[in-house]
Amino acid sequence: MADAPPGSLAAAVDQAALSLAQDAPSAERQARAILARVPNDPRALLILASARRRQGDAGGARTILEPLAKAFPRAANTHYELGASLADLGDPGAKPALRHAVGLNPDLAEAWRTLGDLLFREGDLRGAEAAFAEHSRASVTDPALKTAAAALYGGRLSEAEALLRRHIADRPNELEPLRLLAETYLRQMRLAAAEGLLARCLELAPGHDGMRFSYASALFRQQRAAEAMPHVERLMARDPKHPAYRNLYAGCLGLIGEDERVIEVTEALARDYAGQPHVWLSYGHALRAVGRQDEAVAAYRKAISMAPGLGDAYWSLANLKVASFGAGDEAAIAAQLGRGDLAAEDRLHLHYALGKALEDRKDFAGSFAHYAQGAAIRKAEAPYDAAAVTALADRSQAVLTAGFFAARAGGGAPSQAPIFIVGLPRSGSTLVEQILASHSAVEGTMELPYVEHLAFELAGVGRAEPGRPYPDCLEALAPARLAELGERYLSQTLVHRKLGRPMFVDKMPNNFQHIGLIQLMLPNARIIDARRHPLGTCFSCFKQHFAEGQTFTYDLTDLGRYYRDYVRLMDHFDQVLPGRVHRVIYEDMVENTEAEIRRLLDYCGLEFEAPCLRFWETDRSVRTVSSEQVRRPIYRGGLDQWRAYEPWLGPLKAALGPVLEDWRGRPKTKPASAERTAEVNQVRQAPLSQA
Repeated sequence: MADAPPGSLAAAVDQAALSLAQDAPSAERQARAILARVPNDPRALLILASARRRQGDAGGARTILEPLAKAFPRAANTHYELGASLADLGDPGAKPALRHAVGLNPDLAEAWRTLGDLLFREGDLRGAEAAFAEHSRASVTDPALKTAAAALYGGRLSEAEALLRRHIADRPNELEPLRLLAETYLRQMRLAAAEGLLARCLELAPGHDGMRFSYASALFRQQRAAEAMPHVERLMARDPKHPAYRNLYAGCLGLIGEDERVIEVTEALARDYAGQPHVWLSYGHALRAVGRQDEAVAAYRKAISMAPGLGDAYWSLANLKVASFGAGDEAAIAAQLGRGDLAAEDRLHLHYALGKALEDRKDFAGSFAHYAQGAAIRKAEAPYDAAAVTALADRSQAVLTAGFFAARAGGGAPSQAPIFIVGLPRSGSTLVEQILASHSAVEGTMELPYVEHLAFELAGVGRAEPGRPYPDCLEALAPARLAELGERYLSQTLVHRKLGRPMFVDKMPNNFQHIGLIQLMLPNARIIDARRHPLGTCFSCFKQHFAEGQTFTYDLTDLGRYYRDYVRLMDHFDQVLPGRVHRVIYEDMVENTEAEIRRLLDYCGLEFEAPCLRFWETDRSVRTVSSEQVRRPIYRGGLDQWRAYEPWLGPLKAALGPVLEDWRGRPKTKPASAERTAEVNQVRQAPLSQA
């Protein structure tokens, strides 16, 4: 081949290069054939080295690549291959080689991905995310889309959306712009819109793993884990070691209550990525959910030892609410807050953690200041529309009248299985759930998203043409449709019901906004309003950073207005559906525990059982922020914690207005009749599928 025409050599090299992706052994054979005729041909050497690396011989690849990279210092592909080989060998020279490669060619997508994987394994999550964003940008090869991709991955989301919409208007069935627009929506937290686009993308390209992962992520972030699971399992079948797939899989398992399997997955991730602090953080969350406190603390401490600025790990320790921080912890948190390069997410978590530390040693002024700083950061990132919540309460009062419900009596699914606990977070709802879950006929689940999803669907949220506003759209629902909605809810919740008990608890607090929908589709469900003094509730929410949602909790005025709208709406349902909702006042539960438990069980049509009085002994997973408190007997200490902060609660009091004094609104709950109790006892004997 030394005497062959140049075109023949080029063709042979091109053919060998094409073989690399699908058939590395064939590419190696072709490269060796070229080198037998043209020794030291740099293109053939590069192909040979890449083929050896792809077959697992990173050391052999390195032997070829190091002199080649020295001879060609500006050959981006050569330096990428060298970096990839060194990464496989665990050599610290991998990172400089990869950075050199992307410096020479910023559009070298595979080099960015390899660099991201390396940074992730080392624990540099922020650097890894930046590299993965560059990989996504560089993977866009259509020149017409490069500007939009640069805007998207540069964080200019409105610009990216406008460019992509214009492109899609001309070519509506082109895959890449649809994918990029879906990614834009994901970053804007417009999850339903992203889901719709990604479903269309998967129709066009069902084998595209990246889009399937994004689709599963969109479902997961809407808490639709059961729907996401088949997609994640398909991805893991193709690449069982992929850390992002495994992490998403663990998240999905957690949402459907498979906590022991979550621990298995996160434990394995911690072994495989022992230097990744976020993996230890996730492992700590899994351990906490099942009550393994000491191990959870150790996992959080491990994460902090690797990433002292990881605010979420400090906040997770504080959020256990079972031990105080020491002086060393306070000093370490304060030092991290003094950094100028700290990410906003870490900063807000550290403020909350330091607020809790100062509260524990009764420095209430300093504590409030840090809670307020954390809340301000969160509020800036997740704005809250208080007017929309007030408008929803107004429309609900106007539409959902006594006559409205009377005209639709007898519809819906007949099941008596669901028990809904509604209200505000931090009002004792987890305590009520734990008491009920200690009864032999009731299973505790978690805060389930399905009622809200049905409400969004009815209102057309995420569709190109939204429907009538909610709850006005409920007026048009026929009896058969109401029954179908109720049965769909029951079907969706089955995955959370592991124990075969006839009744189960759904404790999504925000469902107070959907009592009308619940009444229409599940007229025999129980509804419990867990209520607490407004200053106790609202301040407890204010000092709590919620992982997702509850955006009304980061401003005292917003909190007061939300609580006022909540009480107003619950008063309305007390009037139009008298006796329908059972109210549990947290303060009464603390002062008269047995009487209140008996009243609660009577409302649910359940016979009294002694374990309900010793609820803290019930062994079950609890995923809310009250997980540790409900593993202990009731105590009075938390009732008046807000009083230490009263000097700073003026805006909250002003927003609450008259509700501050008149907040109980206790309706007279009708005792369960003997006939109703007999019906419940019959249901207790029925198979789960009939409940």
